[in-house]
Amino acid sequence: MKIGQLATATDTSVETIRYYERAGLLPAAPRTEGNYRDYAQAHVQRLSFIRHCRALDMALDEIRTLLQFQDAPGGDCGGVNALLDAHIGHVALRIRELRALERQLQALRSQCHEAQATGDCGILRSLAEEPAPTVQAWPRHVHGAH
Repeated sequence: MKIGQLATATDTSVETIRYYERAGLLPAAPRTEGNYRDYAQAHVQRLSFIRHCRALDMALDEIRTLLQFQDAPGGDCGGVNALLDAHIGHVALRIRELRALERQLQALRSQCHEAQATGDCGILRSLAEEPAPTVQAWPRHVHGAH
């Protein structure tokens, strides 16, 4: 199948497919005589696996590791368990950070109870006067692109 057909079959943009090929997650498809990529069902399955991992917010390096395990079906899956345990921990941390952000936003929102002149807006005044809270950047739990 051509790249457009693969894109349709997996609900993935053509650019994303090309990106995953460049990133080494999706093997390059052989070319036809007309120089078109010729994808097989194995590409559909692998791309679907990658998309499922991305839907679980896994980083590309995590996906790459999982693909290595998948490509070695006789190996031990202890590393898969460890990777998922670590990912669960990172998700839990992000949830805690998002809850803290929600509390900060709610406190900010409580600075203005009704519409009034913007010059009297407690939210704008707080944003201008109070020091910004210390916000940690999203932890890079795995070195690599998301």
